[in-house]
Amino acid sequence: MRVGSGRLTRFLPGRADLAALGRAPRKDVFAGLTVAVAALPLSIGFGVATGLGARAGLVTAVLAGALAAVLGGARLQITGPSGVVAVVLAPIAEEHGTTGVLTTGLLAGLALLALALARASRYARWVPAPVVKGFVLGAAVVIVAQQVPSALGRTVPHGEPVAAAAARAVAGFVTEPHWPALLTAVATAVVSLVGARLRPAVPFPLLAVAAATVVAEVAPLPLARIGHFPTGLPAVSSGFLEPAEVFALVPAATTLAALIALESLMTAAAADTLSGTEHHDGQRVLFGQAVANLALPFFGGVAATGTMCRTAINVRSGAVSQLAALTNAAAIALVVWIAAPLVSAVPLAALAGVLIATAVRMIDLAALRALGRVGRGQAVIAAVTGTLTLAVNLVTAVVTGVVLAMVLALRTLAAAARVEHQWVPAQGALDAGARPPAPEVPDAAEGAGPPAAQISVHRFAGPLLFTTADRVLRPVILSQARAVVLDLGRITGLDTTAMLTLADVIDHHVRRGALVHLSGVCDAHRVHLDALGVLARLPAPGGLFATAAEAVTQARQRLHPLASAPPDGPLYRY
Repeated sequence: MRVGSGRLTRFLPGRADLAALGRAPRKDVFAGLTVAVAALPLSIGFGVATGLGARAGLVTAVLAGALAAVLGGARLQITGPSGVVAVVLAPIAEEHGTTGVLTTGLLAGLALLALALARASRYARWVPAPVVKGFVLGAAVVIVAQQVPSALGRTVPHGEPVAAAAARAVAGFVTEPHWPALLTAVATAVVSLVGARLRPAVPFPLLAVAAATVVAEVAPLPLARIGHFPTGLPAVSSGFLEPAEVFALVPAATTLAALIALESLMTAAAADTLSGTEHHDGQRVLFGQAVANLALPFFGGVAATGTMCRTAINVRSGAVSQLAALTNAAAIALVVWIAAPLVSAVPLAALAGVLIATAVRMIDLAALRALGRVGRGQAVIAAVTGTLTLAVNLVTAVVTGVVLAMVLALRTLAAAARVEHQWVPAQGALDAGARPPAPEVPDAAEGAGPPAAQISVHRFAGPLLFTTADRVLRPVILSQARAVVLDLGRITGLDTTAMLTLADVIDHHVRRGALVHLSGVCDAHRVHLDALGVLARLPAPGGLFATAAEAVTQARQRLHPLASAPPDGPLYRY
């Protein structure tokens, strides 16, 4: 019972969360109101895009926004309906209707709860920093592209790709320009950007939208508005599919849960990056999303996720705690109840200007330049992730970015692996100042090393993995020495491929009659080498030593038992 209670407490808000609510309430309220102005049309549009209508989008923004704010682990994140969710739910609405959408959302909530309890968020830590920065860059470009039609006074059908819709809007504006919309969007964006730079504490985006609305009403200007949407609270819904029909929706619900988890965790990480001070709790982020998505279907809402656009507005508007997200939810709820006529008059072009300004502020040029200075590979990863976020989708972008980062990491590891070929005479001693004779094999044959009368010592360093095993270990086969010492004392990693390659090297020298000794093998590597039978290939008696010096001493004693001078001098590099 204590364990279960402890696990439940782990997901509940703590004292630090409660203390943060009173840190800067004025900033949080202003930020929440600013987000609410931008979230209204987005919530309505995404609700319509899913097939359940404007009311469903608004219910989702209010209920999910409040629950995720209280229970989630990212203080500055805003949760609501999104385009990623709409893409998955729209086909379900066409085939199964409203009950299919609600059932899918409920199943996704259960899957998210399982992910939270399984601590799946820890795997999000594997996402490299260039991928996160590329996602933020791509999200900024997506926001701009989404708002281009509204800024140019054009309308596009729901479901059209973002880039294609923006290109269509630009082409339409060229043939038939709509200057009032463009001027309104530009003026709103400029006021938001300049005002935020000069007086960050003042909610210039909110003031700019209010001023644009007044001017559009007084002038009047031919601008598209948010328009009328349903008011009042929805009734509790009980419309779900029969159990026999639920199984057909499991694949879609699994995909939806994965998308929500990934987008929410990525948005939380991006919010940390944008704020520079926050550190989200991934397990609580998933738990908050799970609870929100479990509750939404009972009130007619669609599935929700952490949203990059609204979260960025929240951070850039000065939010410092969950109070901003709660203010956003309360403001939208108030509008749904009583203030719908006021918001319905807001020009879409003014909202587009605010969102474009937010996107511009999301792009951290200094961080991108820093990635370029670190190496072109890091910059390429960020660029590819950002491009795929715009052109394809978030999942493809993140998976591709992570794969590229892994390839780059393996390349770096491979470059760090190396081997030093050294030799000592098999008999007698060398003076410290004497120069050893030149090797009998050509210099081009690296690893061939000393003449047959000598002992070759091969010191490996760095990671011996499948990417480096052939390059580092194969040259050792060229050695013609009577005894070969393989020193593993400085390796940092050893995988199965490298162990099997090492076995081939040992077999080769054993077959030609040479002595083979291993040295510097740590206990962890020894267990795996023994399990693969590598150590059994060493000639008996004894082929394993703590240091290369001990291995050389043993080799000399076996080759020349009567030799009295041990090789206590330096090992000479050839």
